[in-house]
Amino acid sequence: MARKLSREEQLQLAVCLTQAHKSDAQSDVLHNRCKALINKQETCPHCGGSDYYRYGKFKDSQRFKCKACKKTFCEYTGTWLQGIHKKELVEDYLALMIEHTSLDKTSKKLKINKKTAFDWRHKILSSFEQNTGDEFEGVVESDETFFEHSEKGNKRLNRPARKRGTQGKSRGTGKNKAAVIVSKDRKKSLKMTLSTMGRITKSDIVESFQTPLNSEAILCSDAHVSYKGYSKDHNLKHIVLRSDLKQFVKKGVYHIQHVNELHNRLKKWIDNTFWGVSTKYLQNYLNWFYLHEKLKFESITVDKMVSLSLLNFHALKQYRYNNWAYNMLLTTKI
Repeated sequence: MARKLSREEQLQLAVCLTQAHKSDAQSDVLHNRCKALINKQETCPHCGGSDYYRYGKFKDSQRFKCKACKKTFCEYTGTWLQGIHKKELVEDYLALMIEHTSLDKTSKKLKINKKTAFDWRHKILSSFEQNTGDEFEGVVESDETFFEHSEKGNKRLNRPARKRGTQGKSRGTGKNKAAVIVSKDRKKSLKMTLSTMGRITKSDIVESFQTPLNSEAILCSDAHVSYKGYSKDHNLKHIVLRSDLKQFVKKGVYHIQHVNELHNRLKKWIDNTFWGVSTKYLQNYLNWFYLHEKLKFESITVDKMVSLSLLNFHALKQYRYNNWAYNMLLTTKI
């Protein structure tokens, strides 16, 4: 039957079959999600209730209605795919994202608006979850690094503009610097958090770790007083390294060189690949770099990107929360 089609119809058939094949990876994850919802192994994404029922179908997607909050939902609800119209382009987009293709080239290749390509990027990056701190064990290194506050993309600046990716005139840890806390143990556990503007406090360290470190863990840091307070509050053994006294390694094993090396690679990656990023979206790029670190001994494939991005069913809330959190940083620190 395919041979009897015209050349144009055969090409259209080939495109349809290719798109159907490319959507398999994301459909498998969402199919499992839908199956879990039908069997009531998942809860309502709006209120967390487990008392809901099927509520018809829309575009081949099974919908449900919660008896508690009266809201409807489906397998897309909460994921970054919620509200995405051209879902058949998702895998092509992820393939370009893995290659670090620019937004201009991505929008041209996929024939989508540049703003759409930008929104997709940050919805995907918001869906990547870092560990919650409960994975850390043994010797844990922690240190902060600073990024110049950037308003890249903002056309209404309250200061003179500077070339993107370059450093500002001020040095040190002023209020115009975004502090990123990086923590890493000697295995594979890693966490990178955009914490505050200016100098960090003990509460910033608590929020960065999320889950308090195990009492058997050994915290290695610089001489910042906030780390000392955190260690006392959680009964941790604390190794202090003072660079002003040229204390870089103690007893041959205690140091923060792994974290400092990460700082260096992170800054080069952001400056050289993206020519600097807006502080508003810095946490999303930290999630991206975190993914590279976790999979640096494996090849990052589209299937892995799809699976990891669709595992988080609160990604849309996280995407909105990141914007709110950035505004809170500005109002409290600047």
